Amino acid sequence: MSVASGRRPLPTKIELIRIKKSLQVAKSVHKILEDKRDVLLRRLDDLIEDATSARDKMWEPLSEAYRALFNAYLKVGSSNLESISMTTPSQVDVTANVRQIVDIQVPTLQISEKELELTYGFADTSASLDTATQMMRRVLPNICRAAEAENAIFRLAKELEKTQRLINALEYIIIPDYKDSIKFITSTLEEREREDFVKLKHVKAAIEKRKESGA
Repeated sequence: MSVASGRRPLPTKIELIRIKKSLQVAKSVHKILEDKRDVLLRRLDDLIEDATSARDKMWEPLSEAYRALFNAYLKVGSSNLESISMTTPSQVDVTANVRQIVDIQVPTLQISEKELELTYGFADTSASLDTATQMMRRVLPNICRAAEAENAIFRLAKELEKTQRLINALEYIIIPDYKDSIKFITSTLEEREREDFVKLKHVKAAIEKRKESGA
């Protein structure tokens, strides 16, 4: 019979042994979950620091890239820039892998660090376009690191919420229910033993009385 069902358990010694074993298991699980929660919190702190650092490294090159791109629009014109962008092949190699953080699978992104040449001519472009291109390429690794860290933060936060719910269930519902059931069964068995002891005394007294009468 489930303790969490709200019904009184059977007041037997076998049930008492079973519930005591279940209580020990619940306490062990509670300790494991608390340890997991502590590890998750530490890793979340590390990831938040990583994400903040990656984002801080993004702003300056991104701002410079957008300023340079705006200047290129003014000097070259939007039509020329759009033509260049349409004819420029993708030159970024990204490798996706998976790593585990506290038994949680988290995607990782690795951008190729090789130096890339510009893929357009210089006749109809400007130095601003070169600057925008270089700044964008420079910031890509930090964008990937920030995205990777923030994705991991989201996943670990969900796991932390789930872990905390389990801890709360054990701490405020399951373990107290087991303790109440043990207390109920123990007191019931003790009361039965007292009743049996009183009955036994009465029986022994009756037997002694009969023996005396027969004598």
